[in-house]
Amino acid sequence: MSDPHKSPLATVDPCTGETLAEFPAVEGAEVDAALELAAEAFEAWRERPVAQRADIVGRTAELTRERKEELAALITLEMGKLIAEARREVDLAASILEYYARRGPEFAADEPLDVAEEEAYLVTEPLGVLLGVMPWNFPLYQAVRFAGPNLVLGNSVLVKHAGSCPQSALALESLFHDAGAPEGVYTNLFVSHDEVGRIIDSPIVRGASLTGSEKAGAEVAERAGRNMKPSLLELGGSDAFIVLDGAHLERTVAAAVAGRMANTGQSCVAAKRFIVLDEVHDAFVDGLRHAFEALRPGDPAHEATTLGPLSSERAASDLVDQIRETVEQGAELVTGGHRIDRQGAFVEPTIITGVEPGMRAYAEELFGPAVVVHRVADEDAAVALANDSRYGLGGSVFCADVERGRRVAERVETGMVWVNHPTSTQPDLPFGGLKRSGYGRELSEQGMREFANRKLVRILPPDAELRGIAG
Repeated sequence: MSDPHKSPLATVDPCTGETLAEFPAVEGAEVDAALELAAEAFEAWRERPVAQRADIVGRTAELTRERKEELAALITLEMGKLIAEARREVDLAASILEYYARRGPEFAADEPLDVAEEEAYLVTEPLGVLLGVMPWNFPLYQAVRFAGPNLVLGNSVLVKHAGSCPQSALALESLFHDAGAPEGVYTNLFVSHDEVGRIIDSPIVRGASLTGSEKAGAEVAERAGRNMKPSLLELGGSDAFIVLDGAHLERTVAAAVAGRMANTGQSCVAAKRFIVLDEVHDAFVDGLRHAFEALRPGDPAHEATTLGPLSSERAASDLVDQIRETVEQGAELVTGGHRIDRQGAFVEPTIITGVEPGMRAYAEELFGPAVVVHRVADEDAAVALANDSRYGLGGSVFCADVERGRRVAERVETGMVWVNHPTSTQPDLPFGGLKRSGYGRELSEQGMREFANRKLVRILPPDAELRGIAG
């Protein structure tokens, strides 16, 4: 693994490549002190009534909304997100915090079990100190998705953000502290990848959650498994966007642009593989091409900009390499495929067709403004192609017949499928995937189940008949 100690965590403007701020990573004794503090904080935090914990999370939501412009500006500065999208990310994060502040106490309540004799119920208890390893593409939303439910539940959290968004990380930590979270309940950690393994090894840490790459996910899962600790992974995706007819083609194309180009295509659940029935394929590609070519690059902080930069120079270079090699392997480049001739990590919106098994873009995730459009003969072929992926995060189906859409959605092998809308997220819907996209679920009530002890309590009278014991 690379060692961020040799390259400090830094804010690098993806529009200019300029390093604007640097922050040193911590290690050794400083990390151990943070672990000890989190453990001490957990013991007191878990004893607080759940309503009090929820109140602090609710106050964090209020502060998030109050500081919306400041937070959005940091997100745009550090990873190049269009400012309007950055504001929406702030709103989404606040809505998640509000949701768990309101519903969390209910989710954490004892659950009676329907048994024939006497009484039995489940107690939902926090596990302890948790580690969250977060990505750069949604620096507020992703961390809140992890922290919100776990703080209401009574866990304390250590959060390792990506090294490219340190100011966003510090701003989020300040939100929780200013809302009244005791020191050690929510802790931002500027640490190296190597320190992550040591943190998971610590007996203080009781579970680990990661949103990121397959490689990082495998490392965290292996380390957690070796230590007999639960883990949750939300990894890459190559979501299928299935078009079964052209009844509402203009709206479908608009949905395709929204589903692919949000966050400049840098989203695990972005639509990446467009699977279109033959009868509508050419019209769909033509509409998508016109929409892509109308996007205008510029400073993502400017309201008029419709195409922002990728998060880094490396991200832009890697994407162009994937496109170039796929075309060299025989695919057709409909539009785009190159760097934009201007300063910053900009790549042309790209459409590729004729992609076959063995080509890079057939199996690899394209993390940026590039799509593959496949032509298929019928519904069965669309489902087969959608499922021919090592990923299984999200997906979407578009057609006039809602029942047909439901039928196809239920055949797609992913954790989430939306009908007549690009894959999205909201606080009350579970989020997660399967296959190489990871395991576990965040958000909704399930978001408070991943790092909880669902303890059975069985009550019998002192003169109850003794029964056989099994284990």
